[in-house]
Parts: sequence; C-alpha cells; structure tokens
Amino acid sequence: MAGGPLIGVSTYLEAAARWGVWELEAALLPAGYPRLVQRAGGMAVMLPPDEASRAADVVSRLDGVVIAGGPDVDPSRYGAERDPRTGPPAPARDAWELALIDAALTARVPLLGICRGMQLLNVALGGTLVQHLDGHAEIVGTFGHHPVKPIPGTRYATAVPEETSVPTYHHQSIDRLGTGLLPSAHAEDGTIEAIELPAADGWVLGVQWHPEMGTDVRVMRALVEAAAQPPTTA
Repeated sequence: MAGGPLIGVSTYLEAAARWGVWELEAALLPAGYPRLVQRAGGMAVMLPPDEASRAADVVSRLDGVVIAGGPDVDPSRYGAERDPRTGPPAPARDAWELALIDAALTARVPLLGICRGMQLLNVALGGTLVQHLDGHAEIVGTFGHHPVKPIPGTRYATAVPEETSVPTYHHQSIDRLGTGLLPSAHAEDGTIEAIELPAADGWVLGVQWHPEMGTDVRVMRALVEAAAQPPTTA
C-alpha cells in the first residue's frame, strides 16, 4: 500500500482557538495523534465532527479509524444521571464519533479507541461508565504514568506482551462492559485499561491511556498493520 494505510482520527471542534493574529472556531487535534500514526507507518487524516449520516461514507474511504481522547461522554448516552464531577457535554462530537464507531464495526474497518474513544466504544456497545475515580489524573493538565498489565491471550497482549508504564490522564473508566467486549489489560487497582472484541468480530481495540503522549508505537502499529490487510467480511 503506497504511503501506508489511511487512518482517520476524530477531532475536537472548539469555539475558539488562537494562532498568530487569529482567534477562530477550529477543528483541532493534539499533534501527538497524527505523529503516532505516521511513526507507526500510516497516513493520518483528521475527521472533525460532521453529520452522523455521513459517517459510513467517510469510513468507507479509510483503512482504519482512531477515536481520540477528549471530553467526558454525556451520561445520557448510557442511561445515567450526571455526576457533578462529569465535564460538560459535547453532543456533536458524541453523535459523530458514535456514528464512526458504528460504521467501522459494520464495515469491519480496524478501529482503535483512545481514552474517551475506549469509553465511547464501550457505550456504543451498550456498556456503562464510572463517572469519577481518583488516581488516574493526578495533576490538572499534566499526564501521569502508571503500570498496565496485559491479559494473556488477548489482542493487546499480542502487541504488548509485558507490563508497561503508560501515559495516563482520565477520571472516568469502564463500569459494565458492552456486548461482546473483553477486558485485555488492567491497572494495579483493577481498573480496566484495555478492551477488545474477539478476533472473529474484526480488529477492534480500546486503550484507556494516551499512547500518543509516549514513545511506544506498538498499539498504533498493530492498528496500522491490521489496516494494511485486505478487508474481511462477516
């Protein structure tokens, strides 16, 4: 595949961002995401929020999809009352990324969820979230690190077989797993740190941490390698 697989990465849509003399509405993404895709051998394209009805067409033009980190998922999406510590909703982004996830699952396009992306994958498949936990975002605006242990025999363990220290920044986590999802890594406190679907359901993985903030490319490389394979059918 000339140039590597084409990997779409979902983005923020912010009311105001500043650069040079400008302060304007902007679709943006931390540079670590496209750089990680590129370091792993793929080509990155940004997927700003759009009409949910267009998601299937967008995904059909991609070899892989990454749902990036970002704001808390609206608790109404998983039938919960809002905890006071849950951040403000991002309805356009929730709707767009849920549509991207559904389209990727339906088309069996390789899918990686990062932090919020993992949580939204769980919600898309009927799971729920813990709206607040301590110890995974120690200083506001600063990434921490903690060890993550893979579960042997999982897709994640195939990519990263040993316990590793990962960049982390989140205050929510998986509660009830969505339909078909399996845990594939845990933190020391038992928090589910990675989830996946069985191989028969395609290449689908979610990680709670932020690989784009570290030096380990193995998770993204696994996505890129899956995206380079011929499409599969159910």
